[in-house]
Formats: sequence, structure tokens, C-alpha cells
Amino acid sequence: MIRRFLSAIHIVAACALVLSSSIPAAAQAKGSADAAAAKRTNPNWKAPRTAWGHPDLEGIWTTDDMRGVPMSRPKEFGDRRYMSDEEFAQRAKQRQNAREIDDARTGTFRNEEGSRDFSYTSMVIEPADGRVPALTPAAQARPRLQGSFGTGPWEKVQDFSLYDRCITRGAVGSFMPAVYGNGARIIQTPDSVVISYEMVHDTRVIPLDGRPAIGSGIQLWMGDSRGHWDGDTLVVESRNFNNRTAVGGTPHSEGLRLTERFTRVDPEMIDYEIHIDDPATFTKPWTFRMTITSQPDYEIYEYGCHEGNMAMRNALAAERAYEKSVEEAKAKGLPPPERVFERVNGADRAR
Repeated sequence: MIRRFLSAIHIVAACALVLSSSIPAAAQAKGSADAAAAKRTNPNWKAPRTAWGHPDLEGIWTTDDMRGVPMSRPKEFGDRRYMSDEEFAQRAKQRQNAREIDDARTGTFRNEEGSRDFSYTSMVIEPADGRVPALTPAAQARPRLQGSFGTGPWEKVQDFSLYDRCITRGAVGSFMPAVYGNGARIIQTPDSVVISYEMVHDTRVIPLDGRPAIGSGIQLWMGDSRGHWDGDTLVVESRNFNNRTAVGGTPHSEGLRLTERFTRVDPEMIDYEIHIDDPATFTKPWTFRMTITSQPDYEIYEYGCHEGNMAMRNALAAERAYEKSVEEAKAKGLPPPERVFERVNGADRAR
């Protein structure tokens, strides 16, 4: 009886997966990149194959086109994963304006806004409301390193984030759309897949040969990953993370289990789903989706993270200077000097 019940669950889950990966174009807004994907417009379209028969994911991909999609769904969309035609038209207009402003800039950080518009109401697709689940009390109590994006105080180098220190952005954060450097190169062999990220130059080598996972006592920055093919989808399961990186800006626990799914849906698009299961951090598991794309003439260059990077040195020097001024004022019987802040995106920052 139990076996029959579990089998029924597996069948239902499999059917749900098939339906979610083959949503008809009519479900998306007309003119959106998601509606135009080859897999949705042509039922006979097949992903290209490598010489050894695996679906071909190789190339340089970027999340630039996801910059206009929020992580959590605004409440006005309810349980809808996709915008209406009218809603999408408004977003497309906003994104075009952003591209025009971006292209008109001089100096660095130009041409970073992508070239396609998606009608996704949010990156989060599970739970149904499209919102990141609440944190557990234990997760809420964890300290967060603010680094150069906070107000200090900065006593030592370790007070800065891993991103500030050019160590890592984590297995999830490495591909999240940021101000620049949102690319990754995927390379395949018959028994492995390699993902090399543009920003902070992390590289993951993911075995496909069924080798056992490493021991549970070893924790890694990017976790220990094993991959396999589920039809046309590359499934990557990762564990053995340390607790010093983050998911969606939230520090996770060592118990994080990550499942990623890469599905080629177009010559220039890969649907990328990330399922997060961390009971010590989130009150329920959740999944978010990005469609990574190829961009005209996109190239990945060496990421010389610390070349000319004076942020930590200047912040630490400024903190020491402020401490000195406090001691001088105290010696004179004066109140401590005002700590000066500036407001950026609604938050105070020291300067």
C-alpha cells in the first residue's frame, strides 16, 4: 500500500515537472523572450547535442537579461508567474529606457543591461506566491557581514564580506545579476561539466561519472557537486557547504542542499532552476528560476579583483582616523566628533 502511494506521488510529481517545463507560449506575454523560446514555439525543436550525445550547454552565458526581474514577486501579481501583455509592455518600456541610459554612459559599467525582456513576475517560482520563505529564528539571529555596503565599524579585514575580499560570491551568488560581470562559461566533457564564473573567477568542476560524494566532515565554499542527465536537463546536486556564503543575500547553514537544473530551451537560452532546501535557515524549501542567455559579442576577461581596489584599505584607514579623532576629543573634554553618513538607496552608509 505504501509503495503504491509513493509511486502515485512520483507519477504526479513527474507530470508536474513535464508541465512546468513545457508551458505553452500562450501562458507568457506576447513579445516576451520566454514566449519566443524555440522549445515553446516549435514542438519539434530539439536541443543540440555534443559529439558524445549529451545536450549541448557549452558557451558563454549571462544573467544580464534577468536584471529587470525581482527575486520575490510583488504581491499584486498573486500566484501568477507571468505578466499580462499590458504589464509586460510597461516593463519592456522601462527596460529599453534602462538600456538607452546604460549605453549612453562613458567609462566603466556600460552595456550591462542585456537585450531581451522576460514576462516573469519574479525569479521565485515555488512556493506558489513567488516569495522567498520566512527565515527561521536561528537564521534571523545570525550576524551579517555588511562590508563596504554597510556603515561599519570596520575593525579588521574579516569585517568585510567575502565579495569585498574577492574570495567568492558562493555557488548561487556567483551567477546572480549584479552591476557587471554576470557571465559564465560552460564547458562539457563526457564525464563532467565545468562552470567558470566571470566575477571573482570561481570555477566548479561537476563530475557526471557517479563517483561518491566526499565525506560529511568536509565543507567547501561552493559545496560538493554531482551531476546527471534527466532527459535533456542537467541536474546538479550539491551539499557539504560551509556556512559562510549566502543564498539570496541570506547566510545559509552547513545543512544547505542545492539542486540545480539546466535545460536548453533555445539556441540562445537556457532555463536555470535552483532549488534550496535548508531547514535551519528557511521555514520551507523554495525554488527560483533564471533564464540565462547568450549576448552579441559578449566576452569574459580576466577578473583582476584586487587590482586598484582600495576600498578595504580606505575604509580601515578612515575607521582608524575616526578613532584617533575620538581619543583627541576625549582628551580635550569634548564630545566625540559626529560620525558622517550618506544615504544610498534608502540606507545610511559611512563616508
